[in-house]
Amino acid sequence: MRTISTTVFSLLVSSLGFSQIYEIGGFLGGSNFIGDVGSSKFVNPNSLAFGGVLKWNRSPRHSYRASLTYTTLSADDKFSDDPKRIDRGYYFKSKIIEASIGLEFTFFDFDLHSIASQSTPYIYTGISTTNHPNFAFYNNELLDEKTSSFAIGIPIVLGFKKTVTDRVIIAVEVGARYTFSDEIDGSEPDAIEYEILRFGNFNNNDWYVFSGLTLTYTFGRKPCYCNF
Repeated sequence: MRTISTTVFSLLVSSLGFSQIYEIGGFLGGSNFIGDVGSSKFVNPNSLAFGGVLKWNRSPRHSYRASLTYTTLSADDKFSDDPKRIDRGYYFKSKIIEASIGLEFTFFDFDLHSIASQSTPYIYTGISTTNHPNFAFYNNELLDEKTSSFAIGIPIVLGFKKTVTDRVIIAVEVGARYTFSDEIDGSEPDAIEYEILRFGNFNNNDWYVFSGLTLTYTFGRKPCYCNF
């Protein structure tokens, strides 16, 4: 019995040792907004976006991932393909901070313990929350509600990553965020007294997109049979 227990314990330790490879790094790129104001182009970065990324690689095929990203969402009707929006002339800028957590899946094995170069496409999804200011439009002027709200969303990210060295990984990715909110662009004011100022398509919620590069450094315990 003791031998069996020892064997099971050794296998668990070995498995955990293999999985305990972490990544920490940063994201740098751009952002664009898709909603009732401005352009409706899907990937059209017009503002700087940057943040931090943390990953826990549980296997060569999936990782737990968390990120914190800052940007200024910007939208201007004059860049729209819709003549009605161009004539309307609405414009806004909103500073936002997004926190996201979820799972990253690779299309192929991405073994951080291998001494050979690794590369693979990947997808990431999970849940995000974004803090944004509330405002409304009145006679083409912004009315600051002096409050902020949190927009819950679902990130849908497609990327490609590659090892630069045995410790450094670079990736390029495009990630859309579908939110359960229509307040980010001011088309559905948060304050009840501003409800009369609602505009746009009430059946469509707001989206925004991050596109850019991540650069991460790997660390953590490796199994005894790996080359260091």
